[in-house]
Amino acid sequence: MPDSKKRPVIIVEDDSSVSLALERILRLGGFAPSTYASGEALLANDGVENAMCLIVDVQLPGINGFTLRDRLSVKGALPPVIFITAFDEPDARAKAASAGAAAFLTKPFSGRTLLETIRRATHAS
Repeated sequence: MPDSKKRPVIIVEDDSSVSLALERILRLGGFAPSTYASGEALLANDGVENAMCLIVDVQLPGINGFTLRDRLSVKGALPPVIFITAFDEPDARAKAASAGAAAFLTKPFSGRTLLETIRRATHAS
């Protein structure tokens, strides 16, 4: 089981019901979720460099998920990023791949898929 107490998995998702569901899945999987409703809210806080990974919605209000990832990478070391979206568009998939995303998941996805993706991205057992 992952050492979730030291390194949170950060969720950036504007839909509160999706955010809550992701939090529950992560807790059941042994991770410590930390949620933000926007990219701006995450940028206003410190601690990204201590995160195990980021789960970022592509379509966020304000700055989108790709812009958020770019701004975070300028600030320093960036943990693995898993992009999630309800709109599986080839351009978004290509942009995620070129940005070095650990994964690109289309909603809805299973909790098992998410947990396996996090473990692969972070090499957590």
